[in-house]
Amino acid sequence: MATQIAPGLPDIERARERLEGVARVTPVFPSETLSRLAGRPVRRKAENLQRTGAFKIRGAYTKVSSLEAEQREAGVVAASAGNHGQAVAWAAREVGAPARIFMPQDSPMAKVDATRNYGAEVVLTGPAFEETLAAAVEYVEVSGGTFVHPYEDTLVMSGQGTIGLELAEQVEELDTVVLPIGGGGLASGISLALRAVRPGLRLVGVQAAGTRPGGSGYTIADGIAVKEPGELTMGILGETLDEIVTVEDEQIAEAIVLLAERTKLVVEGAGAVSVAAILGGLAGGSGPALALLSGGNIDASLMVQVMRRGLASHGRYLVVRTRVPDRPGELAKLLGLLAAERVNVVEVEHQREAAGVPVGHTGVELILLTRDPAHCDQLLAQMRGWGYPVERLD
Repeated sequence: MATQIAPGLPDIERARERLEGVARVTPVFPSETLSRLAGRPVRRKAENLQRTGAFKIRGAYTKVSSLEAEQREAGVVAASAGNHGQAVAWAAREVGAPARIFMPQDSPMAKVDATRNYGAEVVLTGPAFEETLAAAVEYVEVSGGTFVHPYEDTLVMSGQGTIGLELAEQVEELDTVVLPIGGGGLASGISLALRAVRPGLRLVGVQAAGTRPGGSGYTIADGIAVKEPGELTMGILGETLDEIVTVEDEQIAEAIVLLAERTKLVVEGAGAVSVAAILGGLAGGSGPALALLSGGNIDASLMVQVMRRGLASHGRYLVVRTRVPDRPGELAKLLGLLAAERVNVVEVEHQREAAGVPVGHTGVELILLTRDPAHCDQLLAQMRGWGYPVERLD
C-alpha cells in the first residue's frame, strides 16, 4: 500500500463535493434527557441514520468512486468488523465494481448478511481483526484488486471528515465534540476538519476499555474493536485531540439503553461510546457537548441482551429464584399473588431438580416487569412475607 498522508481541508471539501447526493446530511438532535443527566447541553449527530447505517459510506464512496475504470474492473477488497465492509460493498455496487470483504468470524450476523446483500463476496477469517486485515492484504497481492483500508487512507479520512464540516455548520453554540476511536480514521478526518474551521473546540476521543492494553480483549463496541489506531491516524490524533478517554462495556450498554428508550434512536456499541463518555463525566469542558453516534448496526440478539440488562439496572426488570411445594396448584398460587399486585410475569421456569432445593419442593425462576427499584424491593419483601425464600438474580 502506498504511503498515505494526512488530508487537508481542500481534500475534505473535495470529498464533500463527491458525496453530494450520495451520503445523507445527517441531523443533529438535542436531548433533554441526556442534557439533564450530564448537567450540560448535549446534542447528537446521528450518523446511525446514514446510508448502510453508519458513517463509513462517506469514506468508502470517496475512495471507490475515485478509482480509474481499470481499477474498478479489477475489484475492491476490504477488511472490516462490519460497517466498513458494508460501506465498501455498497460503494462498489454503485460504481459497478466487484467487491470481496474479509470479516472476523465472530462479526455480528446482521453486518455479515448486509454486506452480502450489497453484492459483495464475504470471507470470514480471524477471530482477531488484525488477522482479517492480514488476510485481505495477502489477497490483494495475488488478485490485483484495490485495497480500501478502513482508516489508513487519505481519501477515506477525507470522506469521514465531511462530518466535521457538516456539524460545524449545524451547531453554533458548542464547546466539546466527542468522537469514537477504533482505527482512528473517523476521529482523524473530523478533527482535522474541525481544527480547520472551528479551531477553538475541545475534541475528545473515546476508546472501549476492553480493547486497550490490560483489557479483556472483548467489547460490545465491535465497530471499534481495534487494538491500536493506525500509525498515520494516531499521529494525527496526537496533534488534533485534546484528550483520549476510555469507557467500560457497562457504560456503553447504559448509553445504548438510554438512546433507545428515551431518544428513540437505535445505536450500536461503537456509536454509543461518545454518549457514555459524556454521561460518565469523562469528556471534560463545561459548555454544550456533541456526541457523534457513528452507527446503528447492532446485532438483534445483542440488543435484546443489552436492553434486558439495562432494564434490570433501572429496576424495570426483576429476575428472582424461589421455590414452592411440589404439589398441584402451588405455582398457580404464587402467580396469583403476584397478579394481585399487578405484576406482569414475563417468564416462568420450573427447576424441579435444581441444586439446593429441598425434597418435596420445586425451584422456580421468574422474570417480572417492575416499575422502579423501590417496586423491586417491595416485591422481594412481599414474597418473603408470603413465605417464599427468594433470591434476586440480576
